[in-house]
Amino acid sequence: MNKQAIIADKAPAAVGPYSHAYLAGETLYVSGQLGLIPETGELEQGVIEQAKRGLDNLNAILEYAGFTRKDIVKTTIFLADMSDFANVNGIYAEFFADQAEYPARSCVEVAALPKAALFEIEAVAVK
Repeated sequence: MNKQAIIADKAPAAVGPYSHAYLAGETLYVSGQLGLIPETGELEQGVIEQAKRGLDNLNAILEYAGFTRKDIVKTTIFLADMSDFANVNGIYAEFFADQAEYPARSCVEVAALPKAALFEIEAVAVK
């Protein structure tokens, strides 16, 4: 099986020792994406803006690797506060609005996220 680390040029730099994604055969494993502004590495303000930016960053990685959001089969969302679920759910639905079916998903509240973020998303996509 072919394996390849993916470092996307339009996504923010990783905040640790990991790749944006890893392509293994026909499956792309995308590392957790925060709502970081790619040009500055700073977080967007507020959970809605962080969710929008995190999804944009996810999309940039997908595109760089030759995938689209329609190839996503599973996502995991991490929230600093589950009371933000409804707002994030709305942003998530907009991101996948052009699809007839949504990917499988988990959403969990965590004690803390890197950089004190409010939102993070990871994904698995398959060709």
